[in-house]
Amino acid sequence: MLQGIDSAQYSDFQTVRNERIRMNPTNSKLHIALVSPKGPLYRKNGGIFKQSLRYMPLTFPTLISLVPTELNAEIVCYDEGIEEIPLHIDANLIGITVITGTAKRSYQLADRFRQMGKTVVLGGPHITLVPDEAQAHADSIVVGYAEDEWPRLLRDYAKGKLESRYTQAPDMKLGGYPLPERQLLPRFKYLTHHVFEATRSCIFACEFCVAPSAWGSSPLQKPVQEIVEDMRRLKTRRAIFVDLNITSSRDYALSLFAALKPLAIQWFGLSTTLICKDRELLDAAAESGCRGLLMGLESINRKNLKSVRKGFNQPDDYFDVVEQLHQRSIALQGCFVFGLDEDQPEIFEETARFAIEAGIDLPRFAIATPFPGTPFHARLAAQNRIVDHDWEHYDGQHAVFQPKNMSIDELQKGTSLAWQKAYSYSAIARRLRSSAAPMHIAVLTNLGYRHYAYRLDKFYTCDWPGALVGVTGK
Repeated sequence: MLQGIDSAQYSDFQTVRNERIRMNPTNSKLHIALVSPKGPLYRKNGGIFKQSLRYMPLTFPTLISLVPTELNAEIVCYDEGIEEIPLHIDANLIGITVITGTAKRSYQLADRFRQMGKTVVLGGPHITLVPDEAQAHADSIVVGYAEDEWPRLLRDYAKGKLESRYTQAPDMKLGGYPLPERQLLPRFKYLTHHVFEATRSCIFACEFCVAPSAWGSSPLQKPVQEIVEDMRRLKTRRAIFVDLNITSSRDYALSLFAALKPLAIQWFGLSTTLICKDRELLDAAAESGCRGLLMGLESINRKNLKSVRKGFNQPDDYFDVVEQLHQRSIALQGCFVFGLDEDQPEIFEETARFAIEAGIDLPRFAIATPFPGTPFHARLAAQNRIVDHDWEHYDGQHAVFQPKNMSIDELQKGTSLAWQKAYSYSAIARRLRSSAAPMHIAVLTNLGYRHYAYRLDKFYTCDWPGALVGVTGK
């Protein structure tokens, strides 16, 4: 039985779902629509810039490549970050990818499409974290990764035998699947379509991170030769890796970097600060073309880091992290979170000052967010500290829980203060004295962030790799 649905409602749910399946005879052409909703600050007309600085999402190209060829399906994609989602979509089956911040919007769209007689499938991180909640808004859901379950779902649907839930097998491997198909998305509307993935999840289990709760702490690894093949096919010169921690496995990372070096590309990705303690690994990354990394520095307070299971970060080492990266022409986007239990009201100004003095190319500040399914959410819920259950506010810039040592208003205003202090004109000038990026590009990118920093009530975007591409645009 689905959580929050009584037996009568569940019976109705099953009846409607089966009727939708019956309405798609096996001899009819299959029309699939893939939809990526956005929260209000991410939508086409609500972003920080008038033109899109988003990179092409990898989810759509991956799902497209997995559609079984024997189904002869027609596929359309709607990314609300670059275009409006039409009220009427000519499709038999609509697949919607969902993160927590877009769950409210996704459910609204799903309910509307189902009322119109469409079969709706939901997948993505939020669905994996709270499948029972999502089930009420869909004819079927995919829990976990989609590589095996999405094709199986489509074949079942074509046969009129759609199941209500498809769950990733625990022994899934990441290699051997078709390469992503990017041609159905409008490349000119994105900053770049050269987006790749080498690994999934992360070896660490940080308390606030979605990855270990949704996918565990044993990362999957794509065969390196498949990544190289994809890059050669696209004639890639500058790439973005969306891996949560591209250096989770040292041996794999060294193998990947060695394979990238002959391609003479520049790439941007995510890593932990630990890469700077391993000079061989750091040198290999730089020699392979790494020109920008995002790192979750999180806090300048050791107790905070230990309390959220990120004790491997050492604030005393942050200056050295920046220096080691800059010596190798690697720009840093350093991310900090506010609202952890050791934070006092002075933490905002102290952190912003630290980012300036350390010379971080692009500092970013967020409010700690208790995403559902994470230990952070469980702990705060047990302490009755979660005060806002509107998923649309779970975007890293809204305070949805009661901090321990300050008011919610202090947390909200303090985060804005940190942004403004770090992106004042004098702070930008001081940070960029040691920047690893070409000065004109670094200045333009920082001015763009300044525009955002002083308009937090209107804008919020996490499309950091696009920013780093600009920062290190050599």
